[in-house]
Amino acid sequence: MFLKNAWYVAAWGEEITTELQQVILLSEKICMFRDSSGDVIALEDSCPHRKMPLSKGRRKGDAVECGYHGLTFNCAGQCIVAPGQGTIPSNARVRAYPCEERYGLVWIWMGNPALADPSEIFEIAHFDDPAWGMNKGAALTIDCNYLYVTDNLLDPTHVAWVHQSSFGQAATVDTPLRITKSEDGVTVWRWMMDVEPAPFYKKIVEFQGNCDRLQHYEVRYPSHALIKAVFTPAGTGGVDGPLHEQTFIMDSYNFMTPETESKTRYYWFQLRNIRPDDEALSAMMSEDVKHAFEEDREVLNLVQEGMANKTSPHIDLNIDGGQLRYRRQLEAMIAEERTVDAAME
Repeated sequence: MFLKNAWYVAAWGEEITTELQQVILLSEKICMFRDSSGDVIALEDSCPHRKMPLSKGRRKGDAVECGYHGLTFNCAGQCIVAPGQGTIPSNARVRAYPCEERYGLVWIWMGNPALADPSEIFEIAHFDDPAWGMNKGAALTIDCNYLYVTDNLLDPTHVAWVHQSSFGQAATVDTPLRITKSEDGVTVWRWMMDVEPAPFYKKIVEFQGNCDRLQHYEVRYPSHALIKAVFTPAGTGGVDGPLHEQTFIMDSYNFMTPETESKTRYYWFQLRNIRPDDEALSAMMSEDVKHAFEEDREVLNLVQEGMANKTSPHIDLNIDGGQLRYRRQLEAMIAEERTVDAAME
């Protein structure tokens, strides 16, 4: 179910401290902490002797001592102390996962560590741009498979029914969708021309009257999304139209990390091209976005329950084209990865 050779978000940076803690990612239990230099360490959370979680043990400097029989492991996962043994067994080791910190997030590589290339971490434009403001919130836990979340983030149409008080408007019901597929993922998008701004954005845009609105829903493998919202005065948008000096742009970054096959950890923040130092605006946007995400969470939790029913019919619609393309390609990538891993073994 999971692509392993990929970077996933493991936590917000401030969530990882010098204390040992267990984090579950892709159904694997991982012991995470910061060493004396402040670097994030991630070790398999299972002592090879009797499978006691290392996160229930103790820090010994930059090493971790198992709380059951004292086997101690360094940051590379190698056992360096084995009480009662004349020689440390050669297989007394645990897996160590490559980690990187970027954009305030801790990224972890879940596959073959030899393939971990930090340059492949999702790139975020304008992150350190002083002309762009940011709002964010705590990570969400959603009780559903991560692919239902990526489905949701490749579906601009759902806002017409799920987010009627925030992102939805009449044009989001039936304006045709366009789909673009790339090596990195799938984008579902559309321009809605000469329409009234949706309620959430009407409070933010700096122009009056109708707008041209872009919905850009992009999900990249394994499970990262960029949702770009563009609002520009009517007559200034479109694929070939120049944007206006009062054009509002909000880039919403969404990182879905599977904990298990039925639970997903959701990290998010938004960048905007206006009023970067307006703390009241950031607070308002964060609260409104969190409210919208709670609407999504309620729906997705119910989708997980509903899709578990294999006796009733399950259909796809025309609006599901982007989701189906994304899933097919991800399935092919996972199958190829498994074939290569099996050959190496």
